[in-house]
Amino acid sequence: MTGLSTVLIVLGLFLAGGVYSFSKQNLPKGVIVLLALCSGLCLLAGVLRIQGLWT
Repeated sequence: MTGLSTVLIVLGLFLAGGVYSFSKQNLPKGVIVLLALCSGLCLLAGVLRIQGLWT
């Protein structure tokens, strides 16, 4: 596992925690959806780098 894939996965998990926190604070749904989308993309990119699909 490379450093970049680790950073992407940790960032994705951090943003996922932000989604949970923002939903508990009843912030606007657009902000929560955008944050969830960014979290999912970071996690997906990290997993794809681990699997070696990106060379």
